[in-house]
Amino acid sequence: MKQWYEQLFENYAETYDNESFTQGTIGEVDFIEKEINFAKTKYILDIGCGTGRHAIELAKRGYKVTGVDLSESQLKRAREKAADVGVKVDFIQKDARNLDFVNEFNVVIMICEGAFPLMETDEMNFQILRSATKALKENGKFIFTTLNVLFPLYHSVKDFLNENFNETTTEKLTFDLMTFREKSSVTISDDSGNKKVLNCNERYYAPSEITWLLKSLGFRKIDIHGCKLGNFSRNDKLTTEDFEMLVIAEK
Repeated sequence: MKQWYEQLFENYAETYDNESFTQGTIGEVDFIEKEINFAKTKYILDIGCGTGRHAIELAKRGYKVTGVDLSESQLKRAREKAADVGVKVDFIQKDARNLDFVNEFNVVIMICEGAFPLMETDEMNFQILRSATKALKENGKFIFTTLNVLFPLYHSVKDFLNENFNETTTEKLTFDLMTFREKSSVTISDDSGNKKVLNCNERYYAPSEITWLLKSLGFRKIDIHGCKLGNFSRNDKLTTEDFEMLVIAEK
């Protein structure tokens, strides 16, 4: 049986591109460029690339990019979009838990819950971090966003999701304080207008957890900030108002 995230991204590519949370690409890529000092020689891996919005924008700016995703439907859309704007991106269908890249990339990005932290167990989520780490060259940089556990401790996640996701309705949401997992029933409309109900299971993380996980993988410098859609900044301190956290780690 397919997991909820596999079901979600079947026939959802165009709808995904129109969601409010995918509209910050330019500002997010501006931040990534600044973080890598605009060095066009950097080879970038985009994990959970979806329809390729970050990968394509980086390629338009002159970077060599490989994008990986589990969903062939999302990748088909990504390839079409890349062809439309005349850029070359190597889009590959792969499971982020089992990437076979070793010391190949200067930068790995994983933006907007690209694979992590959607997995059904903590061990699977850790596999994704380990795969990303293995893909990085020495002195490489890992930039990603993930769910911030400080948010659901102070806010209604259900209200937030219903207000910010155009084509979804969230119901029956529970948050487990022992596991930091949110389980919910979500109704979405796909690209054909068909409605489907998904039983979602997502893991929120504490900053201290992310720091410990990355240290265990050998990262020497780890910075965690607040995460604002389309406006990533090292000046933003992580607070209870941030639904996501922005993580920048260096090997």
